[in-house]
Amino acid sequence: MNQINKQTLSQKLKAYKRSPLSFLLLILVILATAITLLTLLSLVGYILVKGIPYLSLKLFALHYTTENVSLLPALINTIIMTFLALLIAAPLGIFSAVYLAEYAKRGNKIVEVVRITSETLSGIPSIVYGLFGLLFFVTTLKWGYSMLAGAFTLAIMILPLIMRTTEEALKSVPDTFREGSFGLGAGKLRTVFRIVLPSAVPGILAGVILATGRIVGETAALIFTAGTVANIPQNLMSSGRTLAVHMYTLSSEGLHVGEAYATAVVLLFIVLAINSFSAFIAKRISKG
Repeated sequence: MNQINKQTLSQKLKAYKRSPLSFLLLILVILATAITLLTLLSLVGYILVKGIPYLSLKLFALHYTTENVSLLPALINTIIMTFLALLIAAPLGIFSAVYLAEYAKRGNKIVEVVRITSETLSGIPSIVYGLFGLLFFVTTLKWGYSMLAGAFTLAIMILPLIMRTTEEALKSVPDTFREGSFGLGAGKLRTVFRIVLPSAVPGILAGVILATGRIVGETAALIFTAGTVANIPQNLMSSGRTLAVHMYTLSSEGLHVGEAYATAVVLLFIVLAINSFSAFIAKRISKG
């Protein structure tokens, strides 16, 4: 085994000697990977070092006060906001992608316009969505600063992301799956929902995970729509802050910077937990 590895290594070295450009590209790739890993580890380590010493039981008190600056209401608001935004955006995005990938005719001008529009919306800064939500949901519809206004604003913001990732996941399903289903006598609708969609679930989940991460980490859009009240809302028309807004507010005030870092630690672990759970579910579904 060692001899085989040595022979393989010597062959690679000879190949790199014959092509110095390939060796240079290999060094650049390794260097870029090392810089990326070091940056990520440094960022995570900095947050942990700054935030862990300030983690305490009073940060998880049920009610927020100026003394305990509890993050528990913001954590509950984050869960509510994420659930509402995904409840609105996920069905719309997935079914829109199903139509674009499975039912729309190829070369359709309207489909191309929809795709270009969704890609354009993906690049718009979040503060623009916040201003739109402020003008439309908060002011025009008179919802005020509320969880519902924030959820609808976030749903509009993540809708292009879910549409695009779902469409790409559907396109990655081999056409032989569809042809085999048609050959067995299944209709279009049955083929899409029993064959194509289950095969594309890992890709669809990846889009939902990315959308969830954007919801959890969003600040600008929610300040203009959901507000910054640090309490658990009584209903969907009440104002409330999420963890990201809570962290921003604490750090901008300058009075509880340590607690802001502690909130960042909790936010980091929540994102890791969501990604791990979603990856586990996708793996179980793909095996099944």
